[in-house]
Amino acid sequence: MAEKRLYHTVANQILELIDSGVFPTGSRLPGERDLAKKFGVSRVAVREAEIALQAQGRLEIKVGSGAYVLDGSKGSHNGLPKVGPFELTEARALFEAESAALAAPIITDDAIAELENYIGIMSGKVKSEMTPDDADAAFHNAIARATNNHAIIFVIDSMWKMRKEAAQLQKVYRCVCEKDSSHREDEHQAILTALKNRDSSAARQAMRAHFTRMIEALLEASEEEAYQEVKRQASESRSRYMLAKQLS
Repeated sequence: MAEKRLYHTVANQILELIDSGVFPTGSRLPGERDLAKKFGVSRVAVREAEIALQAQGRLEIKVGSGAYVLDGSKGSHNGLPKVGPFELTEARALFEAESAALAAPIITDDAIAELENYIGIMSGKVKSEMTPDDADAAFHNAIARATNNHAIIFVIDSMWKMRKEAAQLQKVYRCVCEKDSSHREDEHQAILTALKNRDSSAARQAMRAHFTRMIEALLEASEEEAYQEVKRQASESRSRYMLAKQLS
């Protein structure tokens, strides 16, 4: 097995030992030589695995001291950072607007047809086993692929994984999408029209407009949630007051 792939395997083996309690939070991992002997790999593979786990927030490497286990609850087990809906939407707005602009001059007719199909699924005009949310994700990832830039494809795919795999983010986005479903088709159609015209500036603006509306919807949802929480607390206070009044 190639060295680059081997370190992924070693990283997963170390994670299994951490998650099983063999190496608890705060403990120091055995040295590279010992781990290399344990896993039957080179010290280079162990070193690269530890660096990868440090990037995921599972280890802290202290020069001259060793690698120490961090609290796993502060990071995700799939290597993706924990972020809030506003952070993620801001990042998506930046990356995906530029992705659309980069894709516009070089997007193929086949990719355009693919995007049209996804919009049809989102609107319900095209019958498919895909859900509207799946079609939404496929639409954005198809634009990323149209850039022919593997770094952009990776970044945008990773942000979609954050959106789909984090339970709290799923809840927030589901609420927003249910309230603003009428906007989704028009916004995606505007992006598609700009791409059809091979207009980078218009594609960038259409994608930014899409995410600007999403951020505004998130703000409204947050305000509504805060309002409902105030009402709940007021109701509880009123109930306690009435009970106290009855007992007095």
